Formats: sequence, structure tokens, C-alpha cells
Amino acid sequence: MNALDIPTSEQLDVKPVWQALAEAHRHLAELKGLCESLPNSALLIDTLSLQEAKDSSEIENIITTHDELYAYEPESASASGSAAKEVQNYVAALRVGFADVQESGLIRLSTILAVQEAVELNDAGLRKVPGTVLRNQSTNEVVYEPPQDAVLIEQLMSALVNFIHADPDFDGLDPLLRMAITHHQFESIHPFYDGNGRTGRILNLLMLQRDGLLNMPVLYLSRYITQTKAQYYQLLQSTRVSGDWVPWCVYVLRGVAATAKSEIGLIKNMRDLMQQTKHTLRDTLPKIYSQELMNNLFRYPYTKIEFVERELGVSRITAAKYLDALTEHGFVEKQKKGRTNFYINRPLFNLLTQIRLDNE
Repeated sequence: MNALDIPTSEQLDVKPVWQALAEAHRHLAELKGLCESLPNSALLIDTLSLQEAKDSSEIENIITTHDELYAYEPESASASGSAAKEVQNYVAALRVGFADVQESGLIRLSTILAVQEAVELNDAGLRKVPGTVLRNQSTNEVVYEPPQDAVLIEQLMSALVNFIHADPDFDGLDPLLRMAITHHQFESIHPFYDGNGRTGRILNLLMLQRDGLLNMPVLYLSRYITQTKAQYYQLLQSTRVSGDWVPWCVYVLRGVAATAKSEIGLIKNMRDLMQQTKHTLRDTLPKIYSQELMNNLFRYPYTKIEFVERELGVSRITAAKYLDALTEHGFVEKQKKGRTNFYINRPLFNLLTQIRLDNE
């Protein structure tokens, strides 16, 4: 398949790959164990998936601020909120894929199609009309022409799905190498008219889930790609041209390790903050304290009356009283945006917006 040839395990049986694999697996295993040890680990998906969606969309030049993202309201979406809507679509697509893989244990072509449909909110499916090329965003120069024939695109995607499910005892590929290769192949096939990058990055998470390396989608490689964007695109293309897969695989594996380390630190800080808030809230406002209220404060960096009303099963008046009490005692900051009052968990917001990656 020329630029779409898949490397053998022998081609990747070199020291830089071994070392990067060992490091990636070590940190990934620690992240998985940490997530499994948390009593309310499901909150991580709600809280952290927005950050991944923001970073993934930013790679496609869909830029939104954290304030716009957390305070986004579909019913009153404005032009300034359109980027936030794209990010929310990504979160919805991630959930679609995660639920499908959880149910079937497979990543089928229908899974990938459903994810892309949720990302783009259209059902155009695989490309059928030729003319798609990839250009340098600065110079507008064509750097790569993906397959154009509709039948070939369908055949390549079918082959890729088979590769995802191949027996590792047969081809000798580590699951993380399979993920790295799959991501490159998917981006090279470029099967959709739009949404390929975001769909491909969700596919990474689904493969980690399917292979049992993580039980929930909390390894967010998009931040690493955003911070190394030039290298990411350079390695995608150089691998197509040279057929040397080692630099690309090492790059992805280092991204897994760096991102896992970052997520471990973030989750530990979130855990500590939740414990601290729980004890203080229980002591300060025992009449309104509940685990459901705690979950609400850490599920939404920007919560509002409707969220509390719905999740605690209380009246609007009671929800407003709860949030006013939390504001008065400094647990949240009240901020009006448009016609809506938001209540910001500032310590959580700061944790989520001050993340740093160590790429060394």
C-alpha cells in the first residue's frame, strides 16, 4: 500500500522503541490503578473529557476559552459560543464511542462512523467524491494526497479495522504500537470529508479501552499533540515518505508517558481537593452537605441552579439557596453571564486550566 504499508514487529524491535514502550506502560498502569482506586471515578469522565475536547479541537484551529467552554449553553449559543459547541460535540462523540466499545468489546467501522457523525453532526460517511488534499496551513502547499477512490477508501478502512483486532500473538505488536500505527494509518487514509483529526484522536482512546490498558477515557493525548504540533505533522508526513516507523512510534509512546504522568498528577490533586472540600463543607454547612452536592461541584467547574435542581432532586428555590450559601462561605464564586448565574469552583477551575506537560 506504499505510504499506507503497515510495519512489522521486527521493524520496531529496536532499543528506542523498547525504552519508550516500557516508560509508557509504566505510567499508563499507574494511571489505570489510580482511576480504579477512586470511589467516584466516573466523575473523571465528566470533568476531564471537556479538557481533552478543548485541546483536540484546538489542533483543528477551533479555539475556545475555558470560560466559554464551561459556561456554554446550547439553548443560547451565539457566534462566540460556536467553538464551544464544537468542543461539546467532541465530548458527545467520545461518549458514543466509549459506550459502543464497552457494550461490544469491538471497534467496528460502524463505531468509527458513529463517532465522526457525532463530531460533525452529519451522516456524510466515508468520502465518495475525489479532490481531498492535505495542505500546509502556512504556505497552502499540498503536502499529501490521501486515497481518492471511494471503493479503495472503504477497503482500506475495512483492513484497518481488521488490523485493530489482529491477534498480537500472530503479528507480535504491542497494543500501544498498534495504537500508534492505527492513528497514523487513519490520518493517512483520511476517510472523511471533515472531522478526521478529532475522530482519529478519539479512536486512540477507544483502543486503550478495548485493550484493557484503561477502563475509562482519561488519557488525553491532544494536549501533547497541541504542544508538539509541528513535530506531529512532520512525523506523519516523513513516515509516509520514508517508511521508517521508529520516530513516529517513539513520538507517540513518549506522548503516552508524558500525558499519563500529567493526568496522574492532576487526578491526585483533584482527589485531594475533593477531600479537603468535603470535610470543610460538611463542617461549615452540614444542613446542605451531601455527596450529590459534592459530585455536582466537581462535575461542573461552572455549575448553575438547573444542574443542582436536577441532580439533587430539589426545587429551584432550594437549589438557589444552596448555591447562595456556598457562595457566601467561599466554596464557589457567583458570576453572571448573559441571563444566567454561574457558580464557579475556582480551585477546580485552576487545576484544570494550569496543566503542564513534561515532554522530556
